[in-house]
Amino acid sequence: MQALQVTSLSGDLSGCQLIDLPVPERKPGEVLVRIRAASLNFPDLLMTRGDYQFKPEPPFVAGMELAGEVIEADETSAFKVGDHVMGGAKTGGMAEYASVPERNLRPAPPSLHFTQAAALGAAYTTAYTALIEQGDLTAGQWVLVHGASGGVALAAIDLAKNMGAKVIAATGSPEKSARIEQLYAPDAVIESNGRFREQVSEITNGKLADLVLDTVGADIFDESTRCVAFGGKLLVVGFAGGRIPEIAANIPLIKGFSVVGVRAGEYARRFPERGARIAAKVSQLASEGAIKPAIDRIVPLSRWREAFEAMDQRQLVGKVILTPGS
Repeated sequence: MQALQVTSLSGDLSGCQLIDLPVPERKPGEVLVRIRAASLNFPDLLMTRGDYQFKPEPPFVAGMELAGEVIEADETSAFKVGDHVMGGAKTGGMAEYASVPERNLRPAPPSLHFTQAAALGAAYTTAYTALIEQGDLTAGQWVLVHGASGGVALAAIDLAKNMGAKVIAATGSPEKSARIEQLYAPDAVIESNGRFREQVSEITNGKLADLVLDTVGADIFDESTRCVAFGGKLLVVGFAGGRIPEIAANIPLIKGFSVVGVRAGEYARRFPERGARIAAKVSQLASEGAIKPAIDRIVPLSRWREAFEAMDQRQLVGKVILTPGS
């Protein structure tokens, strides 16, 4: 089978190559999946450099999220041959086949194409964990979402709008604003370059944001501490901006807000019942058509470099999907 293997860590993708590997041997408790679509996530890119908190030792097959059909499973498995599934693991998704622990898979909503199912899980479960599970989002609240063209941020906009919240989408790329508005019609789209507190204050009539979801870090985090309403929450999801920011303890004390770290995968592992409930709710909303993942482009696995470079160069509005076997 073809697979995208990371043979060494590098900052320029030179350690990645598409190679032929044997189809994985399925172990008890695992499900062998023929992969129809794999979603590229920012951690996938970071892992090729050794810059993610999970640091697999090369060589490893890239790809943490997939959708496909069951080829083989235990007789006692909840999955049967031919079932459409989505999920994955920390690695192994960017290949034609993967043997995945059954606990890491769930049925793909029948209404979704494989490409949509591959784009759904990580982004929407992260956004749901952040906004609803840890953020206690309620209808009518103001939500400021940074990095608004990224997969998690777009999922957060989609979910927040579905919940009846009022959303400010912040992006450092003005040319992406029209596409963001077209996809999910946030209540406002602002530029997050420089100072933006005054814009947030004006849009919210001085209230500021009840929840700030930050996937960027760096200067965006620093300015966001000025944008959180009293009693609000600043949800730390990632550091796409590069610099991991710091905060003096007196700032959340005086302003009366909480800084909440969001690790959706770890949250689900520590609280498996909650994780299962979150995943089921995301699947339900997708099945009902209440939410829909934004896909920027679909490319064959053979053109994997195009996908990675598009993410690295911040060209995307939504997810990029790789299709193995093409």
